[in-house]
Amino acid sequence: MKSDASMDPPVKFKSGDTRTGLSSIHQRRSEPESSCVSMKSDASMDPPVKFKSKDMWTGLSSVHQKRSEPEPSCVSMKNDTSIDQPILLKSGDTQPGLSHKAYSLNTFRSNLRKKFQCLNEGTAKQGNPTLLNEIYTELYITESEGGEINNEHEVRQIEIQSRRAATEDTPIKCNDIFRPLPGQDKPIRTVLTKGVAGIGKTVSVQKFILDWAEGKENQDIQLIFPLPFRELNLMKGKTLCLSDLLDVFFPETKEMEISSDEYKVLFIFDGLDECRLSLNFKSKIKLCNISESASVDVLLKNLIAGNLLSSALIWITSRPAAADLVPSECVHRVTEVRGFNEPQKEEYFRKRISDQSLADRIISHLKSSRSLYIMCHIPVFCWISATVLEKMLSQAERLEIPKTLTQMYTHFLIIQTNIKHEKDYQKKVKDEDMILKLGKLAFQQLVKGNLIFYEEDLRECGIDVTEASVYSGLCTQIFREEFGLYQGKVFCFVHLSIQEHLAALYAHIYFTNKNRNVFEKAKRSLFSKIINQKKYHSLSELHQRAVDETLQHKDGHLDLFLRFLLGLSLESNQTLLRELLRQTGSCSYNKEETVQYIKQEIRENRSPERSINLFYCLNELGDDSLMAEIQRYLKSGKIGETKLSSSQWSALVYVLLTSEQKIDVFYLKQFIGEQNTADEVLQKLLPVVKESRSAQLQFCNLTVYSCKSLSSALQSSNMFLGELDLSNNDLQNSGVKLLSDGLKSPKCQLQILRLKFCNLTVLSCKSLSSALKSSNMFLGELELSNNDLRDLGVKLLSSGLKSPKCQLQILRVSGCMVSEKGCGYVSSALSSNPSHLRELDLSYNHPGDSGLKLLSEKLNHPNYRLDNLNVDHGGENRIRSGIRKCLLVEYEGMSWSPEMAPAPESAPVSASSRVQRRLSPSSRVQRRLSPSSRVQRRLSPSSRVPRWISPLRLL
Repeated sequence: MKSDASMDPPVKFKSGDTRTGLSSIHQRRSEPESSCVSMKSDASMDPPVKFKSKDMWTGLSSVHQKRSEPEPSCVSMKNDTSIDQPILLKSGDTQPGLSHKAYSLNTFRSNLRKKFQCLNEGTAKQGNPTLLNEIYTELYITESEGGEINNEHEVRQIEIQSRRAATEDTPIKCNDIFRPLPGQDKPIRTVLTKGVAGIGKTVSVQKFILDWAEGKENQDIQLIFPLPFRELNLMKGKTLCLSDLLDVFFPETKEMEISSDEYKVLFIFDGLDECRLSLNFKSKIKLCNISESASVDVLLKNLIAGNLLSSALIWITSRPAAADLVPSECVHRVTEVRGFNEPQKEEYFRKRISDQSLADRIISHLKSSRSLYIMCHIPVFCWISATVLEKMLSQAERLEIPKTLTQMYTHFLIIQTNIKHEKDYQKKVKDEDMILKLGKLAFQQLVKGNLIFYEEDLRECGIDVTEASVYSGLCTQIFREEFGLYQGKVFCFVHLSIQEHLAALYAHIYFTNKNRNVFEKAKRSLFSKIINQKKYHSLSELHQRAVDETLQHKDGHLDLFLRFLLGLSLESNQTLLRELLRQTGSCSYNKEETVQYIKQEIRENRSPERSINLFYCLNELGDDSLMAEIQRYLKSGKIGETKLSSSQWSALVYVLLTSEQKIDVFYLKQFIGEQNTADEVLQKLLPVVKESRSAQLQFCNLTVYSCKSLSSALQSSNMFLGELDLSNNDLQNSGVKLLSDGLKSPKCQLQILRLKFCNLTVLSCKSLSSALKSSNMFLGELELSNNDLRDLGVKLLSSGLKSPKCQLQILRVSGCMVSEKGCGYVSSALSSNPSHLRELDLSYNHPGDSGLKLLSEKLNHPNYRLDNLNVDHGGENRIRSGIRKCLLVEYEGMSWSPEMAPAPESAPVSASSRVQRRLSPSSRVQRRLSPSSRVQRRLSPSSRVPRWISPLRLL
């Protein structure tokens, strides 16, 4: 039993209950994301139940909730046919030995336990339900920095996340979603959990509820109300109060007489991306009492904003595209479900497949295909792969095992239609008719951006409700029919990728059977209609049009559709289609025409990131010529000496990003040569930098132009860079100003920034100080050594250090012309904000006796974290401009000056070379601190021989 000491007080249901601080809310979008759900009217739905005055929804106590299972795209796809109906308490009914309140709570828990205890992948109409606790695999959930929109296809996001898994993000267990991480002390009321379709958001919700209902976790919560947006959509336009809304969904709560002193409540709103209610957070309508009536969208807005039931916990799940529908002011934690990490992938297959030898073979095959194994981060793709490979690898005959996404999904479709043939339905449905109609629905709604459909959407595609019900009964693991409130019907495909595959199949069959292009839009004029009736003679024409349409969508909306469409044209997949559709048309096809067209687009496309999907398309077509060429250059070690074309640069990005080895440290210098300037190379390889853990860009002759590119990258939602070294580049103050703008972004995750020898002055300190004061700044280490910052620059930096928002732990300003005055500024900053800075490098400066005393006092004081102070090689001679300030080195009591250098052609020792000589015992008068003070000693006595090293040769 956990303590609730860190939680908000119990729910207050009294009139006037408000949540201060959230009344002024800025909304970024007042309407739900249109690309995620059909915006059709609800005219096709059954009329709502009407209630007379004082007849508080009693007529709904017997409403049969057919849709009791969670969101299908997140592994759990089964129905509740094997689950008992909720117990509806009548007034006066109690169980012997229990109070009425305790019995009601037990009944409520029991109903939720029965509802969520089973996990079915697909739908429960095939096979027996599986207990969630038996097959559940813990998902990789991390804390995210915000609910920003990510404008890339979700498959691409998964590919990026697969490389991000090597970072040091702290995983959060599903049941700890409302518990602060170590070091966090603020209570968490509202959590927004985002993740791509099928990644496991709804299963996480299901597991949370089940563990609570079974008494295992979060027992400080008395009531959990799961309210999926998919069902709330069906109440659009209805007016009621919050207590009545809960009575509709949970009739047993009506008898509980909920009071603020007895219950702590959690509301779970699953599927924000499917919301078609107008969640207008700018609305001035403010509700503070649960008995006040309003539209459902107003109720939800006030509940989420904290005006209504301010003590209630709120959990919202969403796909990334709709994550910003709720203003950040209303959200206390953003988490991200990143699916399965590497060990969890294997764990899933070993739990899913009882034959461990077969499970090993499946895992081995998936690992052999990079594109397939990356997709296994998505739990629902693991289910699809297991369904296909378990059947194929178990069969006696040796069939070609799927190696591409198109092959995998086509085999999956065949397996599902074969299951259909085993069923006995009175109405016979031809495969061709069903697939074409479902394919048309999939394509039309994909183009519109809709993932769930209502009856009116189906009628537009020539499907009546009866047919849709038959299809959902026959292909339960492809197409689903759900029942929400008032028996209103909602339809969807089991997963977005299945919709994309069916859409591509429809486009292919429509062309081969009718010589028509699905992208040709109907025109009103007779002339346009005649023009649109032209016949197409080659499949390449469809492919070229599809490539053009896909590239027009900067968000990658049709990326996976295009890969499926091209893959379906291969002979191996054509053979599978003939097995699926006995009568398929034919047309001429020259694969080389499509390949050359894609390569031309790669050459002309200015964005290497948008070209990545085109390389996946070439992979689907079996062409790897560009990638093989780049691989040869990489193996030769001479890629920096080679003049690469634009398509070769894009191929290089693709090869680096799809390598089996995760990108940990990226070195830019190996790609720079006489053929390309450093700024040009960085611009070309920026997608690789963004997905690296550490970018080593030192000694590359970069300029301000590169700082502009890097600043933009730091503000990208897919920027996972943790360390950036730009030392020994002529960035100047203007470059640092641009970088500082990027550091302020809430999306920036940079923790280490090194800017040694970058020709910086006081103006750079002003920009960096502003960044240090930003609430979005997570920088922990800043290296500014060997720049002429002077005392005024340190004063500006110290102003940033004083900010309570500053998280800096390590500051290095070696050789920056700092005197005892500058040390005073740093000491003052440490006194104002003692909780973070633990390492300070002031070597090769002139701290003086007073400066040493001020800083040494901070070392041994229990109120300060400073435990590492370096003041080596100090002296008045260090207060000089340029590199000469670092040249005087003491060696065993002998002075070694620049004039004694053996040859003028080599540059003197730089601080960045870390050749920092200890002073001889006779010269240690500046060491006032005892050894326990941990003043940093860099090198051993054996390394005291002075050497002259050119900074340009240091890496």
